[in-house]
Amino acid sequence: MAQSTARNAERDAAQAEEGAARNLTLLTDLYQLTMMSGYLKNGKQNDIAVFDLFFRRNSVITYSVAAGLEQAIAYIRSIRFTEEDIAYLRSLGLFEEPFLDYLRTFRFTGDVFAVPEGTVVFPEEPILTVRAPLLEAQFVETALLNIVNHQTLIATKAAKIAYAAAGGEVMEFGLRRAQGPDAGVYGARAAVIGGCGSTSNVLAGRLFGIPVSGTHAHSWVMNFPTEYEAFKAYAHLFPDACLLLVDTYDTLKSGVPNAIRVFKELRAAGHEPKGIRLDSGDLAYLSKRAREMLDEAGFEKAIICASGDLDERVIASLKNQGAKIDLWGVGTKLITSADLPALGGVYKLAAVQAPGGGMIPKIKLSDNSDKITNPGFKQVYRVYDKKTGKARADLIALRGEAFDESKPLTIFHPVETWKRTTFTDYTLRPLSVQIMKGGELVYGFPSLSEVCAYAAREKETFWSEYRRQDNPHVYKVDLSEALYSVKNKMIAEIRAENG
Repeated sequence: MAQSTARNAERDAAQAEEGAARNLTLLTDLYQLTMMSGYLKNGKQNDIAVFDLFFRRNSVITYSVAAGLEQAIAYIRSIRFTEEDIAYLRSLGLFEEPFLDYLRTFRFTGDVFAVPEGTVVFPEEPILTVRAPLLEAQFVETALLNIVNHQTLIATKAAKIAYAAAGGEVMEFGLRRAQGPDAGVYGARAAVIGGCGSTSNVLAGRLFGIPVSGTHAHSWVMNFPTEYEAFKAYAHLFPDACLLLVDTYDTLKSGVPNAIRVFKELRAAGHEPKGIRLDSGDLAYLSKRAREMLDEAGFEKAIICASGDLDERVIASLKNQGAKIDLWGVGTKLITSADLPALGGVYKLAAVQAPGGGMIPKIKLSDNSDKITNPGFKQVYRVYDKKTGKARADLIALRGEAFDESKPLTIFHPVETWKRTTFTDYTLRPLSVQIMKGGELVYGFPSLSEVCAYAAREKETFWSEYRRQDNPHVYKVDLSEALYSVKNKMIAEIRAENG
C-alpha cells in the first residue's frame, strides 16, 4: 500500500506539471455546459446520478481490452475552471452569471468505479461507472469518452495483432500516421497494454517507460555511395544493436548479401548482429529465402523483422504461408485501428438516487434492441471454470445482489431466454473496483508494466475460440434474473404509458 501511495504521489506531481502547461477542463461538448446550467437553474445540483460508460455490439470487435483509465482519472482530478475559461464562456452569450460563478469552485466530488486497465471487456458491460452529483456526472462525459474510447480501441487492435503474431513480438510503429500527437503518444501506451512489446515513439517511451525500438530508413542507405558502406557505417555506430533494412535496392541480390558481409565483420570484431528488416515486396518469399541465406552464412540467431502496412489479417496470412519472420513492426493500421476507427463507446444515465437514499433505475428505449440500455447501479461478474481457470461467461447484475458459489448458477440469454447454461463447479470475480470516493483517489494505479502483465494473464483466461479472427465463438454476456426483471418491467411500463 505504501508503494502504491508513493507511486500515486509521483504521478500527481507529473500530472500537476502537465496540467500547468495544458488545462483540459474545457475538453467537453457545449451541450454538457448548457445542460449543467439548466440543471443548476432547476435546483438539481444536489441530485445524485449514476452513468455507465460502455461500448455497443459491432461486427468488428467481439471483445475489447480496457485502457485509458489512468488518464481519465487524471482529467477528473484536474478539473478547474480558470478565470480565462469563465471569461470565454461569458463571451458566448449563453450563460447567466450565477452559473459562471458556480463554475469558479466546481470540482468533482463523486465516486468512480471501473474495471482495471487491461481487463477484457465485452459489449454492454460498464467499463467505467460514475456516481456523483448530476452536474459533475454530466460534465465529465465527453472527456471520459474521448480518453477511454481511444485507448481501449487501440489496445484492442493491438491485442488482435499480437494474437495473430502467435508469440512473435510486435513493435508499435505508428506515430507518423497517428491523428495528432496525443493519438500517437497515448496510442503507443494503449498498444503495449494490448500486447505490443515496444514502440518507435521516443516521447511515449520517456513518459511511460515503454521500451523503444527502431532501425534506420531507406534514406540512410541512399545517403552513402553504396549500400555496403551504409550498412558498415550503421554497424560501426551500433555494433550490438545492428538491425539492417535490406530492401532499398534489391533485397536478395544486394541487401541480404551486403548485410551478411557486414555481419561477418561485426563478428570478427567480437559483436553479434541483431538481424535484418524487410519493408516491402513478397514478405513470405523474401523472409524464407533470407532465412536460408542467413543460416547458410552462420547467422542462425539473426532475426528477421517485417514492416509495411501490416495488420492482423496480413500477419495471419504470412504465418500460414510459412514466413520466417520473428519481429513485426506495425504502424498505420494499428495506430488508426483502420478497420474500425472508433470504438463507439457511449455514456448513459443508469440511475438516480431517491431522496431516501435508494437508487431509482433509468432506461433508454429504442426500436433497435441493441440501443436499449441496462438500468440500475450495476456490477459485472466473470464466471470461471474451477478446473481450467478459463472464463466461461459474464453476468451483469445489480450491485448488492448476492451469489452463493456453492450452489448451481443458471444464466440465460437476455433476448433468446430459452438459451440457458448452468454452472456447478465455478468461481465468480467482480470486475469493477472503486477508483474514487467522494472526489478522492482510493485506488493505487499499477505501473504500466504491471498493467501489461495483467492484460496478458487476462487474455490467457479465454479459450482461443473466443479470440480467433474469423467467426469467433460468441462469449456469453447475460443479465442476472433481478436485472432482467427490472429491465423488462420498466420497458413494459414505459410503453404502456406511451400507448
